[in-house]
Amino acid sequence: MVVLDSESERAARCLRELRITTTSWLGAVVGHTGGLLVDHGWLRVLGSGTEALPDILDRAEPASGILPVAYDVLGGMYVWATNPAGWPTIHYFGPDLLEWQDLEQGYADWLHAVLAGSLDRFYENLRWPGWENEVGAVAGQPGHSYLPAAVEQRGPRPLDGLACGRRVA
Repeated sequence: MVVLDSESERAARCLRELRITTTSWLGAVVGHTGGLLVDHGWLRVLGSGTEALPDILDRAEPASGILPVAYDVLGGMYVWATNPAGWPTIHYFGPDLLEWQDLEQGYADWLHAVLAGSLDRFYENLRWPGWENEVGAVAGQPGHSYLPAAVEQRGPRPLDGLACGRRVA
């Protein structure tokens, strides 16, 4: 994991606009880092921003109640949003299913799982031999694009396993 440096003024602005403190996991990431590059840069967890990574407010829409918190190298997006039970949980929109999945974890549990190594299992059907070198070369920059898309079934063999739900554990 790479911890990107933060600028104190940017961090203070993000914390103020989000109305959070550094005593929460989200506040700690935003207040003390520009962001995190996890798993060779496969996952980019948003903080107060750097040249290589936007800040957490960059695509936030306060009226929607959804806060983007991370992106993956394939264009997948993680947001913190209220679930039907009224609790904020992490939701994922990935290139394989093209629909939102409630991961049923709060930000702290999700980040702990991510940092503890759960990404290998979560992305097992989307990674390829040598992905570490390719992804490491674009860490913090725009991600990869694939044709056909991961949801399409073209060619001699179907994309087995991509239609099943996944969960970070």
